[in-house]
Amino acid sequence: MKPIILCYPKCGTCQKAEKWLKANDIQHSFRTIKEENPKKEELKLWMKRSGLPAIKFFNTSGLLYKEQNMKDKVKALSEDELIDILASNGLMVKRPILLAGDTILVGFKEDDWVALFKR
Repeated sequence: MKPIILCYPKCGTCQKAEKWLKANDIQHSFRTIKEENPKKEELKLWMKRSGLPAIKFFNTSGLLYKEQNMKDKVKALSEDELIDILASNGLMVKRPILLAGDTILVGFKEDDWVALFKR
């Protein structure tokens, strides 16, 4: 199965990740995170598979995150409440998210991507 990359086309990190996939000749599907926002069920599954808590799925450098003063809110809300927020707007979600079978990578850390695809 081809990996799926969830991105926002204007995101520089997403562009860098996509360029890396192409340079390494890795066939993949592209899902625009703004138009196809992750659903609650997907987020819960990804959190379980990645071992990351909901707070690690937030795009902390995003304008929406800052406008809604999420820095303080994420510390006080429950995991379910955080998932509801993430599911409400794709721009709130950290990107890119790489879905490769049972492996979920959040953000683009080249070493992690190399380790996944070069094994």
